[in-house]
Amino acid sequence: MTKSPTEIIEVDSQRIEELLDRAAANTLRSEDMELMRQVFASYRHFFDLARDKDTTIARLRKMLFGASTEKTENIVGDSEAAQQAQSQPSDDGCGEQDAVGDRAADEDCSEPTPGHGRYGADDYRGADQVAVPHPTLAAGDDCPDCGQGTLYEKTPRVLVRFVGQPPLQATVYRMQKLRCHLCGKIFTAPQPEDVGAEKYDHTVASMIALLKYGSGLPFNRVRRLQGSCEIPLAASTQWGIVDAAASLLMPAYQELIRQAAQGEVLYNDDTTVKILELMGQRLEKSPPEDLDQQPDRTGLFTSGVVATRAGHRIALFFSGRQHAGENLSDVLQHRSGELDAPIHMCDGLSRNLPQGLRTILANCIAHGRRNFVDIYDHFPQECRRVIEAFKVVYHNDKVAREEGMTDQQRLSHHQTHSQGAMDDLQAWLEQQLDDKLVEPNSSLGEAIGYLLRRWDSLTLFLRKAGAPLDNNLCERALKKAILHRKNSMFYKTRRGALVGDIYMSLIYSCELAGVSALDYLNQLQLHAGDVTAQPDRWLPWSYGEHLTAKTDAA
Repeated sequence: MTKSPTEIIEVDSQRIEELLDRAAANTLRSEDMELMRQVFASYRHFFDLARDKDTTIARLRKMLFGASTEKTENIVGDSEAAQQAQSQPSDDGCGEQDAVGDRAADEDCSEPTPGHGRYGADDYRGADQVAVPHPTLAAGDDCPDCGQGTLYEKTPRVLVRFVGQPPLQATVYRMQKLRCHLCGKIFTAPQPEDVGAEKYDHTVASMIALLKYGSGLPFNRVRRLQGSCEIPLAASTQWGIVDAAASLLMPAYQELIRQAAQGEVLYNDDTTVKILELMGQRLEKSPPEDLDQQPDRTGLFTSGVVATRAGHRIALFFSGRQHAGENLSDVLQHRSGELDAPIHMCDGLSRNLPQGLRTILANCIAHGRRNFVDIYDHFPQECRRVIEAFKVVYHNDKVAREEGMTDQQRLSHHQTHSQGAMDDLQAWLEQQLDDKLVEPNSSLGEAIGYLLRRWDSLTLFLRKAGAPLDNNLCERALKKAILHRKNSMFYKTRRGALVGDIYMSLIYSCELAGVSALDYLNQLQLHAGDVTAQPDRWLPWSYGEHLTAKTDAA
């Protein structure tokens, strides 16, 4: 039996004083013993954490109070340099926001009008659209009030109404049977014409995939949800449905890999995953074939590869024993030999690099910056110097993004406004080590060494048009895999991992393209033959135009 982890509880001072008073008066209650036991256990656990040499103050704070954001103002506070970085107001007047975090999640800082909700009617593109004409009037009629004016069209008044329903709905058809009491012949009502031959419509696979691989809802949790709606669907049945549909979606997944290989910028990273077939006793009973190629590797990973091509973004997921660099190498095998080497953005780990293929390496500034964020409490002045220099760079990148600059214009903007800050920072970093102001083996020295060893790849954005600042795009994509891992815990087989990779790649690529993942998965299944024959026409950002053209031709 495993021991449950100790929880550090929060007790206010008043409650402690009351407990001490009851102890002094020898009037302890029954619940006081449990409280005292929890307080002492928390005290012991706290000092165990503090005694661990790997527990820094920053990590201890995260354990106790949770992780906070890494915005500069939350780390170093206001400063003269920070105010200078904010001296150029943005068009929306919201002020500067640190771009090291999720820049895609930046929201309009204006307060919404009370009672109007977060989304407008135009955001509900998947809702049924019902036009309601005026019962007695039309455009061009005389005004019934003044009798002199003419009516004309205005923007219609909009009402939005929601209804609740189970994620998966079912219809039970009870076809009447009649039996002759004399001859015994049975007469059954015919099946309705609009009832398909399959028990499970193609939309069922799409919805289950969105719930599990898009939102991290395990099959058993979907089963309970459906059961509470009195339309039960077993977990094993759900798996059979999405597994069968995945075979129809495979050509689109493979086409996304080919399209990603032609990208201008490729991001990659990985996170851990559990595949039971490749672990423990299951592995000993039936060792997989790929283990022969990597006999000493026991780790399992889900790699994320995000590519940008011609303004489109493609997300790919690969689960197994290969590292992110090896999976990126497999993707780049499909790259046309006529294209120049792509920009490759990753963190400083060597396992993220593709072997034997030429790329232009760009390293993630956010990873280098985070090393200084973690030790800020120990070296506040030195870390402030580095963090505020990067703040200038991210502010300039935000300005370029808001003004819609091209890659070349963005490069010129950074060379004009960020080059000086980076040159000064590099000189300062080198001075710390050359003048022996910092011990190289200290945490600060290692953070400085990390930046200097990768300086050329960290500052590629100053020399190469289109080079990104960080790997946040790929890290956001990996949140899909992490969400699935937190909820479903593991894949049972390699086939299950492959099915998960297919759906996650298609669903997240749809999110990046701003199209409905539900409709995309539905259309891929409905036109499986066409997808297999011409997969390049069934990409998330182009399938809608192809469907329209196909409908018009018919």
